[in-house]
Amino acid sequence: MRLRQTLTTLLAALGLVGAGLLAGSGPAAAAGVPNTVVPVPVSVVSDGSTFTLTSTATLTSDDAGVGGYLAGILRASTGYALPLTVNAPGPGSIALQLSGAPGSVGAEGYQLTTTATGVVVQAQQPAGLFHGVQTLLQLLPPAVMGSTVQPGPWTVPGGTVLDYPRFAYRGAMLDVARHFFTVTQVKHYIDELALYKVNVLHLHLSDDQGWRIAVNSWPNLATYGGSTQVGGGPGGYYTQADYAAIVSYAASRYMTVVPEIDMPGHTNAALASYAQLNCNGVAPALYTGTNVGFSSLCVPLPLTYTFIDQVIGELAALTPGPYLHIGGDEASSTTASDYASFLGQVQQIVAAHGKTVVGWHDITHTTLQPSAVAQFWGTTTSDSAVAAAAAGGTKVIMSPANKAYLDMKYTHKTKLGQTWAGLIEVNTAYGWDPGNYLTGVTGSSVQGVEGPLWTETIVTSADIDYMAFPRLPALAELGWSPWSTHNVTAFDQRLAAQGPRWRTMGVNYYHSTQISWPSGS
Repeated sequence: MRLRQTLTTLLAALGLVGAGLLAGSGPAAAAGVPNTVVPVPVSVVSDGSTFTLTSTATLTSDDAGVGGYLAGILRASTGYALPLTVNAPGPGSIALQLSGAPGSVGAEGYQLTTTATGVVVQAQQPAGLFHGVQTLLQLLPPAVMGSTVQPGPWTVPGGTVLDYPRFAYRGAMLDVARHFFTVTQVKHYIDELALYKVNVLHLHLSDDQGWRIAVNSWPNLATYGGSTQVGGGPGGYYTQADYAAIVSYAASRYMTVVPEIDMPGHTNAALASYAQLNCNGVAPALYTGTNVGFSSLCVPLPLTYTFIDQVIGELAALTPGPYLHIGGDEASSTTASDYASFLGQVQQIVAAHGKTVVGWHDITHTTLQPSAVAQFWGTTTSDSAVAAAAAGGTKVIMSPANKAYLDMKYTHKTKLGQTWAGLIEVNTAYGWDPGNYLTGVTGSSVQGVEGPLWTETIVTSADIDYMAFPRLPALAELGWSPWSTHNVTAFDQRLAAQGPRWRTMGVNYYHSTQISWPSGS
């Protein structure tokens, strides 16, 4: 009894009482872990030692990209030379190894072992090393994320972390159609997402207000359809080289890009760009408002499908990932029969270009290909069409708007965002189980979690930060960590530890009153 009381006291000091992490309490059993890691690992065992990174430290890595990423961060903040050796036979002060990890970690998991003499991260694949590096950075003092030399010391608590994801799909969506964001801004968001083991970036590339990707066979889409945005302004678009740069940068952070061309609705920018795409042959004016549901591609028109085939063909050729998102939501200007006919043909086009269809869950009202993925964005916990599709084998990405939409206001006083799906404080974003949320959609039917950020009111990178942080890490933990570790009190304590990191990085985060942020952060 005395031993357990002592252990409980230790865990209380570390912010883990009530987190289901007492030794012997289940799959996440641990003897202790600093309350600084988000998402919380599967298992952590502390050995009481401490490793200190010094100016003579070295780094070895079996993967040049991951080793270079870590070295870049550590050199900037510590000022140490930290020489990197790739594929070295002996370990450095920090060693990243593509061997020695248990089979349970899979393609994205890792084992991190810290002793008084060094840190070893082991994984089966480079993605696992990269995720292990994120945990190592969170175990170091927050100043490690600084872009200039900080004073240190640079200590890491000793022990062993065993970790791997709950869901294969852990995503964030950025709407670049309502307001355009540059390649540099998107890369910045990718860097922030990667810190929390997010592995999918969904780009909403087209909508009524703007078309954001150059299509060589239909050039006016970008040059004219991309020339404005919500509220007016210059808009913008990505050249194909720009888009390829985003895809490549995301891949360097072990993140897959999922491009979305929303159709048959949300298409005014395309219809304004080409009169011949309209049933009446007349191009509508460009649109800068925020209402939805008024536009539709001309379903009976053969040219519509030539257009889609060429657009999807060019985009698929630029996208190495398996998914292509076709939208399909809020098509209220399209009859049910036209919608079903349209979806049937578009699914075949996407498949012909070698991609797996993803669509908003509205697509479950039609006949879906066996591989199709539906993204649930509703505000209820039951949807008969989605449940029926899941029973038939359709995978579902969970993005309930009243839990996961990052553009919803935190409180009524929040200056940015909307309220149609409700207010979403950080604990609301954390307080649901993606694997057991929607009736009839459980277990293997759930592909994962995504936090969409629509940008009707979002204009700057600071706006993105404010709406995504601290809610994005909450959703990331739902996607990565075992449900057995889920505990709001413990999460709030670990989330609070992110505050000093974000301040160091210049992240414009929302200081939720639900979190006891450290002073000065």
